[in-house]
Amino acid sequence: MNIEELTIPAAIDDSPEAAAFTEMVHVRNEIEADTVGNYDLSFGPDELLPSYQRKSEPKRLLVARVDGRMVARAIYETEGDASSTAWLAIEVLRSHRGQGIGSALYERLAALGAAEGRTTLQAYVVQPSEEGATLPAPTGFGSVPRDSAATRFLLARGFTLEQVERMSRLDLPAELPTVQVDGYHLVSWSGRTPVEHLQAIADLRTGMQTDAPSAGLEPDTLAWTAERVVEEDDAEEASPRVRLTTLAVHTASGDAAGFTELSVPAETHRPVSQEDTIVLRAHRGHRLGMALKVENLRYLSEVSPGHPSVTTYNAEENRPMLSVNEALGFVAWGYEGAWKLVV
Repeated sequence: MNIEELTIPAAIDDSPEAAAFTEMVHVRNEIEADTVGNYDLSFGPDELLPSYQRKSEPKRLLVARVDGRMVARAIYETEGDASSTAWLAIEVLRSHRGQGIGSALYERLAALGAAEGRTTLQAYVVQPSEEGATLPAPTGFGSVPRDSAATRFLLARGFTLEQVERMSRLDLPAELPTVQVDGYHLVSWSGRTPVEHLQAIADLRTGMQTDAPSAGLEPDTLAWTAERVVEEDDAEEASPRVRLTTLAVHTASGDAAGFTELSVPAETHRPVSQEDTIVLRAHRGHRLGMALKVENLRYLSEVSPGHPSVTTYNAEENRPMLSVNEALGFVAWGYEGAWKLVV
């Protein structure tokens, strides 16, 4: 076995760096499909590359090869020097599990964290539904299989389960309700954030850090500014996916109240990803969450009809948002555990 760190390519082109990155994405997609039973979580290399190029959230990417074949990957992500937390991910092809590859990758990631003085390591792990004993989240909402390989791996290294996220799917086309919200108006756009809404989106993304349920996890701390939103838009513009956004504005004050996003692939046979949705605390209780999602789904049907479904993730304790999803017809199809280790 050989472990190497990949150089993040500037583009998906004919370079050796791009070829290695593309191979890594193929391995990632095969592992995800093996875990959840379909390719709904698969992405193309040109779709994933922008997330690896963001300067505000630097990533390091390790891969393991056996006899020259890439069989596993590991990700080390931070907020630069803004936080003492690092996010980890380790994935190994089923055919090469139980050979110490995941352990070797973890040791390399842990060493990176130690060298940078990171005091907290956190990880999201998609886990298939399995029969048998479960490990409940300390939030009191959701659980993961206690005897799965991923659970045993994390517990053996001192990680604790902090939160469970529900993976849900909405089949399209969906029958959407009519939602009347007094005192607010909705604005939708495709692609880059209009200049007049840059600060509003920055404020709402900050609200995602402070208002969204995070259990015992260390939240993101890097400040959202209009400039960071522009950086995010620049990265997204390099992807073939298109982002659809709907913003709720308090009409009397002009204040941003909430927003929601969909990430839409170019191919209509592929599912759409529901991204962030937030309604700020001061504006809750007006059915804005429902209004935002309904309007963005209507917008999707106008600009990119024909997709089979929308997939999303929500913390199990986030009952208000789950209630919105359930009312729209979203159905649970998997779960993801969020784990934490204080070094």
